[in-house]
Amino acid sequence: MNKFLMLNPILQAFIAGTINYLFTAAGASLVFLFNNYNKKVMDFILGFAAGVMIAASFWSLLNPAIEMANASGKIPWLVVSIGFLLGGFFLRLIDFIVPHLHMAQEKPEGVKSHFKRIVLLILAITIHNIPEGLAVGVVFGSLNNNGPATNIFSAIVLSLGIGLQNIPEGVAVSLPLRGEGYSKARAFFYGQISGLVEPISALLGAVLVIIARPILPYSLAFAAGAMIYVVVEEIIPEAQSSKNSDLATIGTLIGFVTMMILDVAFS
Repeated sequence: MNKFLMLNPILQAFIAGTINYLFTAAGASLVFLFNNYNKKVMDFILGFAAGVMIAASFWSLLNPAIEMANASGKIPWLVVSIGFLLGGFFLRLIDFIVPHLHMAQEKPEGVKSHFKRIVLLILAITIHNIPEGLAVGVVFGSLNNNGPATNIFSAIVLSLGIGLQNIPEGVAVSLPLRGEGYSKARAFFYGQISGLVEPISALLGAVLVIIARPILPYSLAFAAGAMIYVVVEEIIPEAQSSKNSDLATIGTLIGFVTMMILDVAFS
């Protein structure tokens, strides 16, 4: 742990992003233990993932962005609003351009393509993982700035929270594919591959805020906006798509409280 704390923030971000990818792979590996999945359990863990991301968006991203903007003499609400909306619009643009298919949908989104269904499913989860990687990278990159609200433990907690909700993401891909007749090895491969974008996104996020320090509060808010877009546009609708809406909502509450406790108690 001490060695990790002494590393360059860019390397820390890449390591954290890689660990989060391993969480995704760990979730996908459950396909070797189970042949199918329980829809109630899946809706609960999707709700849990939504709760974690919502809490992380405020305590780990928006709140530090407000403090940094305030300390630098900027108008906090304006900085955070601009960054937050740009993050959401960025994900909307990717949604519009990149062909992809969510698990609960029959019709692909994005530009028309001839990609196979499995490729479209992987692209959907990959889009989901981009803001998570960016969030980790931006927070670790902010450590190089040594400004207010800069805390290595806050960065670690954010990474841990995202890592925890990556487990159900891996499960959400591999087990349904197993249920569709894919071998366990292929289902695992496709389940984990979408997580590879996280260390790359984390690296890019860290480099960006270190090179252009004045945009740091905007970057934190940007990552929050992108994460909230994913939660509202994808995770919550998928968790609420069956008759388990109450269970999914309880999962969201538990996920939110879990991430809040991690951030407030250990940051």
